[in-house]
Amino acid sequence: MLSDIVSELAPNGILRVGVNLGNFLLVTGKTSTGDPVGVSPDMGRTIAERLGVKVSYVTFASPGEIADAATKNEWDIALIANEPSRAEQITFSKAYVEIEATYMVREDSPIQKIEDVDRSGVQIAVSARAAYDLYLTRHLKHAALVRAKGIPGALELFVRDRLDVLAGLRPALISNASELGNMRILEGRFSTVQQAIGTPRKNKAAAAFLQEFVVEATKSGLVERFIDRHGVTGRLQVASN
Repeated sequence: MLSDIVSELAPNGILRVGVNLGNFLLVTGKTSTGDPVGVSPDMGRTIAERLGVKVSYVTFASPGEIADAATKNEWDIALIANEPSRAEQITFSKAYVEIEATYMVREDSPIQKIEDVDRSGVQIAVSARAAYDLYLTRHLKHAALVRAKGIPGALELFVRDRLDVLAGLRPALISNASELGNMRILEGRFSTVQQAIGTPRKNKAAAAFLQEFVVEATKSGLVERFIDRHGVTGRLQVASN
C-alpha cells in the first residue's frame, strides 16, 4: 500500500533525495535557489509527486559519499550507479539510464584496444569510487589504478603526471579529447554504468515501489523525455528493462 511506502520513505511528508553532483550528464545545472537540475533530480521529484509528498534534495560531491551516507539517515532515496559494494547497504532498482565507460589514451600510445590496457606497468587515472573505478578494482589484474577526486581531478592527474590511460564515461572522454587534442578514445567499452535508484536495505516496501517506478518510467518514455529536456540526448541511453 502507498501508506506503507510513505511511512518508510517520507514519514514527515518530505522525501530526501540523494543526488550526485559529480555526474554532469545527470545533473546539468541548478535553480536560482540552488536545487540541482537534470535527469536524476527530475526522477526524484517525480517519485515525490507519486507519493504525494514534498521533495528535498541532499547533494553530494561524489557517488562514494552518497553510498557512505546510506546508514546515516541522510537520504531516503539516492540516484547513483548500482555496484556490488554499494548493494551491501542499499537496495537498488533496475537501471533507468546506461552510460558506456571506456578509455582515452594519447594519439601516439601503443595501446590500441581495450584488452591492451590491463598490462603490468600501465597506469590508469580514474575518478575515485566512481562506479567504473569500483568495476576496474574488481577486474583488473595487472594495470595500476591511480585515483583522483572527481572527473576533473582524474583528467588533471592524467595530464599532469602523463599517465598512460584515463578511464571514464565515454561522453566525458569525448569532450576531454576534443579539448586536449592528440587523444584517442578506444573503441568498445570495459563496462556499462547502470544508473539506478537506491534506498536503504531496511525499506522493503519502498524498494519494490522503486523497482516498479523505474520499469514504468523507462518503458513509458518518461526517462527519454527527461533526457531530451536537459539536452543530453545521445549521451545518455535509456536502460532496457
